[in-house]
Amino acid sequence: MKLPAITERTDNMEGVKHYKRDGTLFAGNSHKMPDGTLHSGKNHTKGSVKLFHLKDLSATARKKAK
Repeated sequence: MKLPAITERTDNMEGVKHYKRDGTLFAGNSHKMPDGTLHSGKNHTKGSVKLFHLKDLSATARKKAK
């Protein structure tokens, strides 16, 4: 399976916190996919996960994030 090209690196998103779907704070490199979603890792791999802003998390995940 060929992975889509990365359109933009977002290594230095100062002041913007990103979270995994379960509300765990993510601290590390990230990249933006062609569809605009943000994923973990400098480059896309099988282990990359989608990242979210606090406001986009479920209520349960937001409780864990706070």
